[in-house]
Amino acid sequence: MTSEMPDREFKERDVYILRELAADPQRSSRELADILDEQYGIDVSHVTVSESIREMRDAGVFREAIVPNESLFNFALFEFKFNPEHFADAWHDAMVYIRDDRHTLFYFLSDGAYQWKSVMMFPSRQAESKWIHEFYKRHGNVVQNVRNSVVHNVLKFRTDPELFTELTAE
Repeated sequence: MTSEMPDREFKERDVYILRELAADPQRSSRELADILDEQYGIDVSHVTVSESIREMRDAGVFREAIVPNESLFNFALFEFKFNPEHFADAWHDAMVYIRDDRHTLFYFLSDGAYQWKSVMMFPSRQAESKWIHEFYKRHGNVVQNVRNSVVHNVLKFRTDPELFTELTAE
């Protein structure tokens, strides 16, 4: 995963394509070409739409990921503080362990205190508890504190298509 800004100058049709894909990721390039023509007055072939999608994907404009239905897993927010005494020797292994773990959906840094956070998915609360236990066993010397919060009653779990209109806003 990269934090670099994608090297892409957005055309009006790119924004509409992104909006329509966010609304329904299963749409074909033929369907998208029809929508561009009917709803936005943009007449392009499905081949052009397909090329535009490929170019945006290659430029890193969006990532394709399979995200399971939120009812299949328990979601948890983990917050990690690291022990400065052992940080230099052990931070990297702990970071990689969390980042590469199959339960990690989203992993990021926040706050001025260099707080590490991850959104993780588990099939049960018991599996979540076991994961915490194993993490402490492997990386307890560098962990000062792990806080976990249960994420329940997920009320929105998608990208709103209208967000993409902000790509061309000045």
